Amino acid sequence: MTEAERRTRSTEAFFGRRKGKPLRDQQVERMETLLPELKIDLASEAPGDIKTLFPLPVDRVRLEIGFGGGEHLVHRARTNPETGFIGVEPFVNSMAKLLAVVEAEGLRNIRVHDDDATQLLDWLPEASIDQIELLYPDPWPKKKHWKRRFVSQVNLDRFHRVLKPGGLFCFASDIDTYVNWTLQHCGQHGGFEWTALNAADWLTPFDGWPGTRYEAKAKREGRSSAYLTFRKR
Repeated sequence: MTEAERRTRSTEAFFGRRKGKPLRDQQVERMETLLPELKIDLASEAPGDIKTLFPLPVDRVRLEIGFGGGEHLVHRARTNPETGFIGVEPFVNSMAKLLAVVEAEGLRNIRVHDDDATQLLDWLPEASIDQIELLYPDPWPKKKHWKRRFVSQVNLDRFHRVLKPGGLFCFASDIDTYVNWTLQHCGQHGGFEWTALNAADWLTPFDGWPGTRYEAKAKREGRSSAYLTFRKR
């Protein structure tokens, strides 16, 4: 199988339902007006420099896959105005929450994709992303569903292609089996180096970490989290 075939190989869905409670009128209006402004058009050819996707100059670009309610993405965008952020989230209600904050705060360094992240990854130019974040992804806890986990050799190929040399892949989870799964897959891939030097490195949240509701839920239920950082070789 060629590299291109590995990247485009179909997989099962990585996410569950697309919509929850009905949206309020203001949320519907934002989805109809603001979302098209922020959404990346995958039908067009990717620009040679993806920093040009943002209306203001940015120095680097980070990609967050599955941003949930958007708390982490918004915090990073606020505190790093010189960085462009691409957020991926197929769940309609979560996208609506993010759009409300973007509108209220006038954030201009966020672009979004509201469908499968693999579509965006295959569209992005090679060596165009400085950092990829996969934070508290759906663990698909039943063993028969593990093949739906986003971390796979196919998707690590995608990460490796779009990350710049020395770019980072950051993963956080409170599910031990998924943490071990990610360590094993990244080790087997060969294109990523785990940066941890001791246990404190992967038990300590990332620099500037604001916390997330998923992390808070894990703590309430007595689970600790792991924060893994891998560098592209």
